[in-house]
Amino acid sequence: MIAPPKPELVTVNIDGREIAVPKGTNVIEAARLLAIDVPHYCYHPKLTVVGNCRMCLVEMGMPAVDPATKTPILDPASGKQKINWSPRPTIACATNASPGLHIRTTTPLVKDCREGVMEFLLVNHPLDCPICDQAGECRLQEQATGYGRGYSRYIEQKNVKPKRTRLGPRVTLDDERCILCSRCVRFSQEVAKDDVLGFIDRGSYSTLTCFPGRQLENNYSLNTVDICPVGALTSTDFRFKMRVWFLKETDSIDAESSVGANTVVWSREGVIYRITPRRNDDVNDTWMADSGRILYKEVRADNRLAGVTVDGLAVLPAAALAAAAELIRGGGVAVVGSGRSSVEEQFLTRKLAEAAGAPAYLVARSGAGDGILISADRNPNVRGALVTGLIRGLPAAALTELAGQIDSGAVKTVVAVNEDLVAAGLTPAQLAKVKVVYFGTHANPTSTAAQVVVPTLTVFEKSGSFVNQQFRLQKFAAAVPGPGGALDDLEVLAKLTVAVGGKLGETPLYQASGRVELNALWELIGQAVPALGTVRYGNLPSTGLLLDGTPWAALAFPEGKTLHYTPPAAPAAVPAP
Repeated sequence: MIAPPKPELVTVNIDGREIAVPKGTNVIEAARLLAIDVPHYCYHPKLTVVGNCRMCLVEMGMPAVDPATKTPILDPASGKQKINWSPRPTIACATNASPGLHIRTTTPLVKDCREGVMEFLLVNHPLDCPICDQAGECRLQEQATGYGRGYSRYIEQKNVKPKRTRLGPRVTLDDERCILCSRCVRFSQEVAKDDVLGFIDRGSYSTLTCFPGRQLENNYSLNTVDICPVGALTSTDFRFKMRVWFLKETDSIDAESSVGANTVVWSREGVIYRITPRRNDDVNDTWMADSGRILYKEVRADNRLAGVTVDGLAVLPAAALAAAAELIRGGGVAVVGSGRSSVEEQFLTRKLAEAAGAPAYLVARSGAGDGILISADRNPNVRGALVTGLIRGLPAAALTELAGQIDSGAVKTVVAVNEDLVAAGLTPAQLAKVKVVYFGTHANPTSTAAQVVVPTLTVFEKSGSFVNQQFRLQKFAAAVPGPGGALDDLEVLAKLTVAVGGKLGETPLYQASGRVELNALWELIGQAVPALGTVRYGNLPSTGLLLDGTPWAALAFPEGKTLHYTPPAAPAAVPAP
């Protein structure tokens, strides 16, 4: 693989401190590298620069040179090259790093500019922070405290605007709070490719609206809420549900497709309230699809499985695993794994299939990709099944081969891991010919027909990892506890594997709580998959680890593209803990 060319570095001076950055780096980003905050509203690192808000005004200077000879002009007092400072402030968002650039962010002029901009933005802004849905994560509130005058000279009546404007099915506008930064407009144009938002009227009466006959209804509309720096755009679903400072943040992965967008799950006392994107420039920038934000609702869905059963009767988990082991030891077994299972679960599914001497199948799940962050491959972890060796090639769209084995009588027991076999192509009549062991989260025709049913955990209730369409290994963590009666998938698969005669090595797998210890399991995975020999769950970077996808590069995956797709590279060494 050819290494990308190294960027040209230039040295800039910000508040008397020098730093080398790639040529063309935005001054706001350069200052951030020095832990210097340049306040801003309209600027966003993933959108074009428009310079609307003027909050990022700074002083700019360049080294002085003689116009005729181009020789440096020295300062007689210091003996250093003189800096010619611009008589007027400039906006940092539209200023890029160039050789010798000097920036000052704390001078009296800059301070006065910031106070003036803040006073202007607050002229018609309602003073309702205690009831604002954005309180706790509002940039206007924070910067009014840090950079404002602390008092208002405005004595006239504020303009009154609509407080609950429906822009689309998922986004509500509080027009009084809008500061006209245009982030939402640019996102819709540049990322979502749905040019639906714009400003109308002038001056204090300017307002955000949709074009006539249109509404903000694309599958990325809630990203406008994420990037709104004030409380103007709000999520209709989350609006006034919970104060953000009460919520716990848990890093996770969007499991709706193979893109693997990085997310944050926000929860309190075991209840999930919202999901937002987490920045990863190599996968999803700072965006995610709206459809991935509602997946948490499956945690408390009405059809969630509630208890362990054998032949329809409630039993203890140990009894259910014993019954499942007895069916598997009877021979004629097939194992159906899932592209929605984690890498760790797929590895143990493979070990279970090997212990039972059974073939392993995986069900393809596909749909139309959108070319942004939804791929045609709607399984988050098909590549994980390839990496762990659960399957050796691309999964079929339907279990046609397994159906033939059932009809011929070669298969008498099917172990289904979180897959509805009827949706995967088997008929109810075929299910009636075999014994079914079902591990899964929600009731479906397979769980209804199964002799052994073991409720398991959703992706929000367990920890693990997925391999996305770039062959990037990414981890997620449990955000909330599972419901009573649900068992950890890893515990179920590990115990069942041992019960049917499989070997899981000498390393103790279980924590004191009874759950499988992920780093210990990764030692077993590393032994079976040499390419993952140095990987441990605890050492995976938050942005993921790019694996070597060469063995599978020729496979024609049905997938869309990500915003920043890069060819797979060899994995970096991850030190063992």
